[in-house]
Amino acid sequence: MTLMQTILIVLGALLIGAVLFGVGAFNKLVTLRNRFKNAYAQIDVQLRRRYDLIPNLVETAKGYIKHERETLEAVIAARNAAASANTGAAANPGDPAAMQQLARAEGTLTGTLGRLFALSESYPDLKANTTMLTLMEELTSAENKVAFARQAYNDAVMAYNTQREVFPSSIIAAWFNFVVAELLAIEKPEQREAPKVSFD
Repeated sequence: MTLMQTILIVLGALLIGAVLFGVGAFNKLVTLRNRFKNAYAQIDVQLRRRYDLIPNLVETAKGYIKHERETLEAVIAARNAAASANTGAAANPGDPAAMQQLARAEGTLTGTLGRLFALSESYPDLKANTTMLTLMEELTSAENKVAFARQAYNDAVMAYNTQREVFPSSIIAAWFNFVVAELLAIEKPEQREAPKVSFD
């Protein structure tokens, strides 16, 4: 075996190793991207459930809170804005603009629901209504599930972003346009808790 053959064999082995590494890094990035998209799909399911509960809650409250139309309309408007923002985020999970818009819309919705719940405390008949109590329990359950799904999504996004930033995977990420995914963060500290829904 000549020196030239040895050099060609070594270079060929290095090239094959680099190609195998590149394929492995690419596959890892695709796997992590799919994982965070799936995690967002779980958030989407829970948010849609939450959005479906809100009109029923407002309709139940409407019969008791006749003079508070502005609050009820604000809840429905915030629900519709959040549902629209969720549709945009579901179309492209991880997109920074979509995630920020969803976080803002969810913050507004949480605030308006909080006002509705605070207002409902002033109406004893509404507080005792079994339909309202059931809806509030379901909403609390949905809020908890959204929080867990959000945590799973953020964990998956963090793993993906870390993988795309570490060397040498960062080279593969740049070549194949693996963009940074956005966490679904809550914008205001008071939004870190689900709205109080107890009528005790």
